[in-house]
Parts: sequence; C-alpha cells; structure tokens
Amino acid sequence: MSELVIFAVFLALLAALLMVRVAKGPTAADRMVAGDAADTLICCAMILFSLFSGRGIYLDISIVCAAFGFIDTMLVGRYLEKERGKKDGN
Repeated sequence: MSELVIFAVFLALLAALLMVRVAKGPTAADRMVAGDAADTLICCAMILFSLFSGRGIYLDISIVCAAFGFIDTMLVGRYLEKERGKKDGN
C-alpha cells in the first residue's frame, strides 16, 4: 500500500513539472510533447487507482485515454507540419 502512495506522490511531482513545460514551452512542439507526457502520466495514475481500488473499469478508461492521446498527438503533429510548410513557402 505504501508503495502506491510513494509512486502517486512521484507522479504528482512529475505532472507539476510537465505543467510548467506546457505553460513555458519555447515552441509548440515542446508544449505538445509535454502534453503527451502528461497524458501518459494520467494513464499511469488511472492504472494505479485501479490497483488501489480493485476495480477493473479504470483499466478500460486508461486504454481509451491512451488511444485518444495517441490520436491527439498525431493530429497536432500534422497541424504543426502543415503550418511549418506554409512558413517555408511550400
């Protein structure tokens, strides 16, 4: 039980650092990577909560959250690529 609490505190510290990167990121790509990492942390937190509570529904929610995070990363990456192409004159 105490291992889960220690790991939860560690995840909270990592999430706080990522939120600083999302707010201050020098480029949009840095913000996107930090947001993707935050999504991964959220999925890990849901898995921890599933272990703590003994309910499997949070595992399903975690899988859906990870899938949406992957789709979001792909869409934002394509958008940033198109914007860069417009700046270069292509």
